[in-house]
Amino acid sequence: MTRPIAVATWRFGLPAVEASGRAFQEGGSAMDAVEAGIRVAELDPSVDSVGYGGLPNADGVVQLDAAVMDGPTHEAGAVGALEGFRTPISIARRVMERSRHVFLVGEGARQFALREGFQEETTLTEEAKRRWEEWRTKRVAHQQPAGHDTIGLVAMDSTGNLAVGCSTSGLAFKEPGRVGDSPLIGSGLYVDNEVGGASATGVGEAILRFCLSFLVVELMRNGLSPQEACVQAIRRMVRKGRKFRKLHAAVIALDRSGRVGGYANHDRFSYAVWTPEGAQLIQVKPDPQDTDAWESDS
Repeated sequence: MTRPIAVATWRFGLPAVEASGRAFQEGGSAMDAVEAGIRVAELDPSVDSVGYGGLPNADGVVQLDAAVMDGPTHEAGAVGALEGFRTPISIARRVMERSRHVFLVGEGARQFALREGFQEETTLTEEAKRRWEEWRTKRVAHQQPAGHDTIGLVAMDSTGNLAVGCSTSGLAFKEPGRVGDSPLIGSGLYVDNEVGGASATGVGEAILRFCLSFLVVELMRNGLSPQEACVQAIRRMVRKGRKFRKLHAAVIALDRSGRVGGYANHDRFSYAVWTPEGAQLIQVKPDPQDTDAWESDS
């Protein structure tokens, strides 16, 4: 039997992977662990970049994106620009399991969720509304965001099967209908049972241009460790120019041997790991040679 493991982005990934661990202890699959963990972040109103508590778009409306992918089958499900539901990860899983499609967006995703028995709820918290109103009075046209804290979670169960999920409210005060990398298979997440899985977080406009999660998995397929694959993928992205050094991006990875990795083009990224021995938070420290290059305009 394989030792189960779960890896998730950011500090709020710690309670997420702990929930994944409980799912494993109750006999759940890797996909069960992914859904259980991400739902914790989605339902936490203090997490302002995911689910309930997520900051709204420029019109003051919370639009959520999420996706899941199954390692052994390559099945996937995703929703984008979804309004009125706090746990889009569960709806994305239902798209994978009950729809003939992979990706549903906007009103179509909403109608699917209602048909599947999900109940609409308020998704805009008072704190998120207050921050939107403050932004609306001070906003700067075409202001570029520095970063964004999506939750991505990769898990492997005791049978050796892998799954991955990703969920976000998108960039704060984004254009209505904007979708970033998070629900895009290959960009925000990717998994292959023969190799491993990866999930990205940051500014989608940078990440999706490089299919960052797919790139990490393919680098692992070619023999790199998860850590080496994450480093090389981020380096490939930032080599394309100053824009990609300034827009924050990070990625985590887990291979089928149970090794983990994570890297970012900035120094504030952390990720959480759960194993049967417990959970821990890992602070990513970029190579000084990289940070010197990223700060250069050359």
